[in-house]
Amino acid sequence: MDSLQRSRTEPNVFARELFQGLPARYDLLAEVLSFGQNHRWQRAMVDAVLRMNGSSGRVLDVAAGTAGVSLMLTDRSDVTTTGIDVSAEMLLRGQRRVSRRERDNRIRLVLGRAEQLPFPDDSFDALTFTYLLRYVADPAATLQELFRVVRPGGAVASLEFLVPSNPVWKAGWIGYTRAVLPVAGFVTGGREWAEVGRFLGPSISEHYRRYPVEWTVAAWKAAGAEDVTVRRMSLGGGLVMWGRKSGD
Repeated sequence: MDSLQRSRTEPNVFARELFQGLPARYDLLAEVLSFGQNHRWQRAMVDAVLRMNGSSGRVLDVAAGTAGVSLMLTDRSDVTTTGIDVSAEMLLRGQRRVSRRERDNRIRLVLGRAEQLPFPDDSFDALTFTYLLRYVADPAATLQELFRVVRPGGAVASLEFLVPSNPVWKAGWIGYTRAVLPVAGFVTGGREWAEVGRFLGPSISEHYRRYPVEWTVAAWKAAGAEDVTVRRMSLGGGLVMWGRKSGD
């Protein structure tokens, strides 16, 4: 079974295995391999959620990884965050970062699945999720679960990779993700990052063949979102979305 098949049939197991061994260099390599765009995209997502939510309250950071988004949220506001991820190794790295920044009183990290969040309904004032939907078996059901734990009127924002729509930029994106990214991953991060590089481009293309942006917007609305906004970034290589849970 190839990587794309496993990512669809065993998404949680695949995600844990794919990122195993990466946490120590994850943040640096994510910036290098995205030409510095990862941090910019995260900042745009955080900007959106803070505009809607304000500077206080409880935020759930889903697919928290090494806690980069949680740290950014607490850098820029007085919120408290709970980060959840399926990878214990990534969370361990995140906890070390949180402790070094003396944020243990404002950031809590827990192991868990986005598809089955261990929180009651309406538990959080806002929610972010990052690079998540390619690693779940049922994106629509996962969105339902994410919105379940947000209070009515609460803010939700997300960050995902995207395939550029412009034919010229799309051709360049395909060349980069298929040819350059695996080699760059190997040079900067070894075998583990080469594997991520080989998987990433085909995974993104396959995801949007099955779930175009228009489908994603409709799925957000079906999950309870209103005022959904889409922002394509970096010539269409990144997608930031935000909206509110209806019922305020």
